[in-house]
Amino acid sequence: MTPRATKPRAAFPPDPADPGKVADTSATPRTSATSLTSQVAAVAEQLDRQLYRVADVMRVLSMSRTVIFELLRSGRLRSVKQGRTRLIPASALREYVALLERESGAA
Repeated sequence: MTPRATKPRAAFPPDPADPGKVADTSATPRTSATSLTSQVAAVAEQLDRQLYRVADVMRVLSMSRTVIFELLRSGRLRSVKQGRTRLIPASALREYVALLERESGAA
């Protein structure tokens, strides 16, 4: 049996402006919950989107796919399904960031 040739995988996340180019995530700074609120609001206003795919939420919150799905399973982040696609409402992102801010204020 001969080994199958596999296509090399591109680094994640791809740059939406240029499908052939891969975004550089090595210099992505960590942000506080307060600046995350403004980032979420800016992205929502800029794109005027109501629903986000998991990959979009990963970029906005700077979290891994596994962490996003764990938040969904635990109920800390709400989502809806359209067919086979899991979508996160913009309001759910704002509520999650507000939850993080409340929890950090209580500590």
